Amino acid sequence: MIREVVKIDEELCDGCGNCIPNCHEGALQMIDGKARLISDLLCDGLGACIGHCPQGAITIEKREAEPYDEVKAIQLIIPKGKNTVVAHLKHLRDHNETGYMKEAIEYMRANKETLPFDLNEVIREMHKPKIGVMNHAHAGGCPGSQSRTIQPEPQKPTSEATQDVPSQLRQWPVQMHLINPAAGYFKNSDMVLAADCVAFAMGDFHSKLLKGKTLGIACPKLDNGMEIYMEKIIRLIDEAQINTLTVVMMEVPCCGGLLQIAQRASSMASRKVPIKKLVISVAGETLSEEWV
Repeated sequence: MIREVVKIDEELCDGCGNCIPNCHEGALQMIDGKARLISDLLCDGLGACIGHCPQGAITIEKREAEPYDEVKAIQLIIPKGKNTVVAHLKHLRDHNETGYMKEAIEYMRANKETLPFDLNEVIREMHKPKIGVMNHAHAGGCPGSQSRTIQPEPQKPTSEATQDVPSQLRQWPVQMHLINPAAGYFKNSDMVLAADCVAFAMGDFHSKLLKGKTLGIACPKLDNGMEIYMEKIIRLIDEAQINTLTVVMMEVPCCGGLLQIAQRASSMASRKVPIKKLVISVAGETLSEEWV
């Protein structure tokens, strides 16, 4: 039968990673600085990743496809190196394709003398958990879905009585599907567009980023109807005439889509506003801050 499958030009790929969170099947991963198709087993050929590649390195090719053959798949993946093979095996395991995973390992065992790496090392890497990370099935291949243990810094003792910290929120609602760009509080405001997780990770989010500003929150990985967000941002720029837009994202690749939405909306608006990008670590630290 004829199938449509993602094809990556590795010479054009600059390793930006924008395509990774937009492959909902988890078939794409960043390996050795390049986007790789770990397995076409779950590639639906819809090309959700294509529009997020600034280098035009991703295309969809139609080809005659036999029923999935793990031996043929692993033969194509082996030349890409040990790290890609490990990622492929983990991908199969995490999607409960243990039969295919065993097939691949058995093939490599039968041909271990010709492998460009140590098979035992591959198997150890496949089963070795990362420090502070647990692998979960159905994580979708997204690094942002991996669990991490965070050790907060101990609070310094204080003689003052504990007091409630006042909220700096100026409006309601805040979710991008619910906000109304025509609401008076947006007029000529400085706006923060934050990923859903930011306020939970960043202890001083209210005092450092939200004070005196309006707010919209969104999750570029899980939210549906992202085109509505673009339309609202365009209206906020053109009609509400916001002064600035600060996009605050988590460090995980999934969050990159939030800045892309803001920049695309800005390019389609009739007026321009300065856009600032902030990246926050899962431990709540500001990793980078720049005008883009």
